[in-house]
Amino acid sequence: MTHSPGFLLTVLAFALVIGPLIFLHEMGHYLAGRLFGVKIDAFSVGFGQEVFGVTDKRGTRWKFSWMPLGGYVKFAGDMNAASQPGEEWLMLPPEERARTLQARPVWQRAIVVAAGPVTNFIVAVLILAGFALAYGVDATPSVIGTIEPKSAAAVAGLQPGDRLTSLGGRAVSTFSDLAQFTALRPDERVTVRFVRADNIMSRDVTIGALVQRDAFGNEFRRGLLGIGPTKPVLRPVGALEAPFIGIRMTGEILRGTLDGLGQILTGRRSVDELGGPLRIAKVSGEQLSLGVPALIWMIAVISINLGFINLLPVPVLDGGHLFFYAIEAVRRRPVPVQVQEWAFRGGLAAMLALMLMVTFNDLGSFGLWKNLAGLIG
Repeated sequence: MTHSPGFLLTVLAFALVIGPLIFLHEMGHYLAGRLFGVKIDAFSVGFGQEVFGVTDKRGTRWKFSWMPLGGYVKFAGDMNAASQPGEEWLMLPPEERARTLQARPVWQRAIVVAAGPVTNFIVAVLILAGFALAYGVDATPSVIGTIEPKSAAAVAGLQPGDRLTSLGGRAVSTFSDLAQFTALRPDERVTVRFVRADNIMSRDVTIGALVQRDAFGNEFRRGLLGIGPTKPVLRPVGALEAPFIGIRMTGEILRGTLDGLGQILTGRRSVDELGGPLRIAKVSGEQLSLGVPALIWMIAVISINLGFINLLPVPVLDGGHLFFYAIEAVRRRPVPVQVQEWAFRGGLAAMLALMLMVTFNDLGSFGLWKNLAGLIG
């Protein structure tokens, strides 16, 4: 039996996920700017027309805008919310120009821009470290306990007691490592290396595929070897070790994101799996209905992905700014403003096209296109 969270719960969950992450991302930019003495004109959660806001004693306008799908920090001297310098920057009095972001050395500007995505990664590390501290970590060894008949592992000749050491050239040490690897690779052929009776052996295995449906009716196609673990091992984690566990888990989630993106780019996965704000809202509501810990875990995952996406070298994103700063550091002079303007226009067009595509995918995941096809048919 499937069930879905109500509309209000979905909206609440989406706000609890996206709102704080946007605020913390922009706060990273804000605090780094303040550190280097940059005047900040506006701090906005959302884009477009201001809904409400206040101005503090430093002259910064703190506001909420009507389209809550992002945010920005506008530094003094910027031509727009993308932090492009305008011609009016040169017309500012010297004392005011000295307080603008464009007057700072390139390394300081790079730190200010990178501070947003870095903050997202820090948030994820802290959340995952908290989970490790509260619940411990899965330390079940990568030893086969059981094998399903006629499964991929059985066909390859693997046996209970074999200790898997690598899959497709990637080292594994715990059962969760190999489960994460195989889940993303249905129908892929990989080399499995393992230890049997102190002998190092290898087999080529075609990972099986299984379509699963969760309690909310969402379908997932995942890979599986058809093996089960030995007795589960849950290792407690101390306060000193927890941050390092959080960093490791953040890296694992990021690697999974890169794996999935690579599969989409190479055609091994459909672009239909790319989701946007509507799907995030849907999944947020589902996770909140499962309990607060599930929602907090999702916040960590979304925070990692938000940090990663913003570091892509696409103009209008933080990574685009960093790319231009890297060129400036090599050339010893800024990229011409006209080049930046055209690049930002192209980047904006690309991002709008991506938003349209993922929104189309989101509506498809809700069954809209299938229902319309049924009505037309």
